[in-house]
Amino acid sequence: MVYRTVTTEVDVDLEEFDDSELLDELERRGLDMNSKFVDGDQMRELITQIWIKRRTNADYQHELGDLIYFGIGKIL
Repeated sequence: MVYRTVTTEVDVDLEEFDDSELLDELERRGLDMNSKFVDGDQMRELITQIWIKRRTNADYQHELGDLIYFGIGKIL
């Protein structure tokens, strides 16, 4: 049996798709865009807080717990 591969390019305007459709497709493909728990700006702020507390030897367990919850939705 002979198989042939065809490659094509299609111009797509992502504005034509609803955000939820795009997120559903990413989820279907097994990609986690962390859209369920916290947005990217909040995540960066939380990681920055942890980084600052680690540098100053301050307790950052609460922030680390929040990071785990926001990242994977699990509570310690």
